[in-house]
Parts: sequence; structure tokens; C-alpha cells
Amino acid sequence: MKHAFVFPGQGSQFPGMGKDHYENSAFAKKLFEQANEVLGFRISDIMFSGTEEDLKQTRVTQPAIFLHSVIAFRSIEQAKPDMVAGHSLGEFTALVANGTLSFEDALQLVSVRAEAMQKACEINPSTMAAVLNLPDEKVEEICAQVQEETGEVVVPANYNCPGQLVISGSKKGIEVACERMKAAGAKRALVLPVGGAFHSPLMLPAKEELQTKILSTKFHTPSCAIYQNVAAKAVMDNEEIKQNLIDQLTGAVRWTQSVQAMIADGATRFTEAGPGKVLQGLVQKINKEMQTDGVS
Repeated sequence: MKHAFVFPGQGSQFPGMGKDHYENSAFAKKLFEQANEVLGFRISDIMFSGTEEDLKQTRVTQPAIFLHSVIAFRSIEQAKPDMVAGHSLGEFTALVANGTLSFEDALQLVSVRAEAMQKACEINPSTMAAVLNLPDEKVEEICAQVQEETGEVVVPANYNCPGQLVISGSKKGIEVACERMKAAGAKRALVLPVGGAFHSPLMLPAKEELQTKILSTKFHTPSCAIYQNVAAKAVMDNEEIKQNLIDQLTGAVRWTQSVQAMIADGATRFTEAGPGKVLQGLVQKINKEMQTDGVS
């Protein structure tokens, strides 16, 4: 019986996030002020008083969710994960939770990642879409066909749970793919309100920028395995962890496969630390026998 801790990615943000922590915990207040200093702007003000629109900017969203998730995790008394995983951005929080990265170093990496992704989105107008109730193999097949026929980028990006796969690519490519998904029997193929094609080859400029920063950052010995998005298996080796983090920007988030691997390795309880309950829901859809809970 092993206890897994999981950490959410972009999309879990909400106005006012973290305000209670700031007002009621000296430790949380200290982390917020540290983050304001590292980032060079008062992210706490945007989190507490900003609009939904303010919080949607990638350069704000990513550090905000990371910060909230670290504080939520550290508020759990004697939290001792047997294994960790994070959905996309959440992978950085997972690496703080298992001691691989210090809070400051991880926050700097998240900041560089967010800025680089924002820039990549501006270079290539692109988007993502959620495809529901179509087998993964069919989604993969349609993506490959659309790419081949149109020359547009369209790839599977987030394997969230059985029957829910997010695709990523150019606006034109996604438009064509969505029509084909519906024709193939998808319950829905819905374009998402995101700034760009995350986890696709269109993030290559951001990947190169993040790689430089990752390779110059100190990684410590992890206290437990991390199940990384691109690998979907237990990883303890720092060189492998770094490479997987770099590859994650242009590679798929294999969340379904990661959760299945954690269960195969003995996980029976999943605790989500951070804003929202998205991952608890996904874990339940992957395996309803699992015990899930959360702290936000």
C-alpha cells in the first residue's frame, strides 16, 4: 500500500487562489514573498486580486499554480510520498516534493518555461482541443492522417484518462482534425481556450530555451521516484529526470499511462496537492478502486 502525491498543471487556477494561506500561515507568507522576489513582480497581488483573464496569461498561470501547489503540499503534516507525479507543469512541483529541486530553483525554471512558452505561442498561432469518447488509437491515427495530408502540425498531447485525449497543433490542423474526430464518432471535439499548442513540436523554441536553464540547475538525489509525463514509469536518475523535463515541452503528457504504472508499482492512495480536484477525477476514471483525496 503506497501513497502517491500528484500535482496539477495549467487550467486549475482561480481568482483569489492562495489568499487564505497567505493570511493564515507565516510559512506560506514567506514563500509568497520569496516568489515575488524571484519572479521580479508581485505574483501574490495577481493571484489574490487579479481577474480570470489576468490569471490566464501563461507567464502568470504557471508560477501561480506551482506556488499554490508547493504551499498546499507543505501544509500537510509529515507528508511522506512513496512516489510522485505532476501533470505537465505539475512535474516541477513533484520534483520539489521529492527533494530533487529546491523551491527557488524550481520556481526559476517554471518562470523561464512560462515566458518561453508564451513567446513560442506568439511565434506560431496554435491551439489545443479535447477529444471525448474515441479510442486513443483512433485519435492517433486521425492526427497522423491530417498531418500527412495537410502538412499542418497535429499531435496527441495529453492522455488524461480513457476516453479523454487532448490534441495540439496549428489552428488549421486542429480545425480539420476536430471535424474528422466527430465524423469518426467522438462525443465531442472541442477547441480549448488556451494560448497555444503545448506539448507539440510547435514548442521547440521554448524547449531550447528551457534546456539551457535546466542543464545549469542543481538537481539533488530524489527521496522517491517520480513518474514523468514522457516516460510514464518510475525515474530516480537525475540525468534521466532532466532529459524527460526537457522533452516534456514537445512530448505528450502520458497521464493515463503514468497513473497505471504507479498503480502497478503498488499505489493505492492518491493525494492531489494544489488548486482544484482535476487529477483526483482523472485517477478515478483510470481506476475507480483507488482512494483519492486532496489538499488545496
